[in-house]
Amino acid sequence: MSSKGKILFFLFFFSLIFFNSEKEKATTQKESYSQSPFAISKTWQNLPDFIFVNHNSLFSSLPPAFVSGRVFGSKLESTVERKEIQEYIVEEGDTLASISQKFGISLNTLLWANNLDKKSVLKPGMKLVILPVDGVLHQVKQGDTIFEIAKKYQAKIENIISFNELSDPNDIYVGDILIIPDGKMPPPPKPKEKKIVQKPSLISLSRPLANSYFICPVAGGCRITQGLHFYNAVDFSNGKCGEPILAAAGGVVQKAKYGWNGGAGNVVTILHPNGVVTMYGHLQTIFVSPGQEVSQGQIIGLMGATGKATGCHLHFGVYGAKNPFAR
Repeated sequence: MSSKGKILFFLFFFSLIFFNSEKEKATTQKESYSQSPFAISKTWQNLPDFIFVNHNSLFSSLPPAFVSGRVFGSKLESTVERKEIQEYIVEEGDTLASISQKFGISLNTLLWANNLDKKSVLKPGMKLVILPVDGVLHQVKQGDTIFEIAKKYQAKIENIISFNELSDPNDIYVGDILIIPDGKMPPPPKPKEKKIVQKPSLISLSRPLANSYFICPVAGGCRITQGLHFYNAVDFSNGKCGEPILAAAGGVVQKAKYGWNGGAGNVVTILHPNGVVTMYGHLQTIFVSPGQEVSQGQIIGLMGATGKATGCHLHFGVYGAKNPFAR
């Protein structure tokens, strides 16, 4: 055999040994893989095919074995925590227990938010306030502090601040509606304590107002699209976004805040000289700032659909007096 033939022979021999070695190794890996809990059917133990769509986009096409039935049955609901308060209209057959179960809140939470007790009778058409989490609802009164509120309801200050998206412990104003996560309603006072006369706060007084005290807060006209609803408010809309929103009466701006704000969107609240507070929600743009004095009829913003709004409208709330626009 010539030297050239010997070289070719040895190359062929070593190639054959290498091929058999790799084949044995692949077989071992395949058997190990087939026993893995993550293994797929042997029929599909290959790479996915690739297909062109519209002759310009390349996508991988996985075989059916790659798709588990569990994927289609998985929970696809959003895990974003709901933070806004809802209103629920009682239907025939509803009970306190069924409603609390329907919204995933405790029975006590439902009772506390609606000033009910376990013996209360529900009637179709009744409106109930539904909190997004277990806890209590608190309307800020003059002199309230976040520390006193937390103590009263046995809640954590940091949870109140976080859930209500407050910038700091001082970011609360008269008339604000706070949700107290995991809060507990304090027990009623003992009989002897009922004799104690406490000075009522401004917000708790239902102050009589002259018919002309408030003007229409919408420059384009007060067309009511929803009558009295959650916390003494009505909705106005003329079907236009960007309409000027006016201060219903003179006063000092308490809050001028962009954001979600519990579903109210961009919000302005004004404290009036008599202690009554007006609230303007879902604004598109805000033209005033906290601490600013405004006069009656002054433009404070533009109508929008921010927060949890189904269309452009103004949510106009009154705290401490009757809403003069309520039907």
